[in-house]
Amino acid sequence: MNDAGDIAAILLAAGQSRRFGGDDKLLVPLEGERLALHAARRIVELAPRRRIAVCHDGGGALAQALATLGFEIVVNAYPERGLSQSLSRGIAEVARGPETAALICLADMPFVTIGHLRNLLARFDPGGAPAVASTDGETPMPPALFARSLFDRLRASKGDRGGKALLAVAELVTANPDELADIDRPEDLRRV
Repeated sequence: MNDAGDIAAILLAAGQSRRFGGDDKLLVPLEGERLALHAARRIVELAPRRRIAVCHDGGGALAQALATLGFEIVVNAYPERGLSQSLSRGIAEVARGPETAALICLADMPFVTIGHLRNLLARFDPGGAPAVASTDGETPMPPALFARSLFDRLRASKGDRGGKALLAVAELVTANPDELADIDRPEDLRRV
């Protein structure tokens, strides 16, 4: 198994929650805790060398809660530019350090287990499998792990596509579709 101490984990938490309505979905309670903190706690449990959260506001409630969990806060002042803007900001921060790879997690995916994150790490090989992604059996998706050799390509992505081109050629680790569910709309919370 690869060592989590050699990687950085990036929690993308700067989305605009347009489909959710007026509330910031990442601050909405889920099982007694803010939605984003579920994904954050799995990252803490994994114990990577660095924990980075990309937020739209460095002083907001979400950024403060994540900083309390030991996350470095990186601000994406332009969330309207899409997911790739947040990804680029997070990867730029990781690139300043010595980590061999970056684990990309989404703050609106609260059901991902520590076991799945460890499975991604176990499958990762910087030379033979430099991109490892999750799948529900049909679609490649985050969480995903990318070797340092792919950082420039990740930073160059545009819009809401993020690292989709790299996900398409990634080694895949299957998880239960319920585990990989994300929360986009209020009805997604009611289904939980």
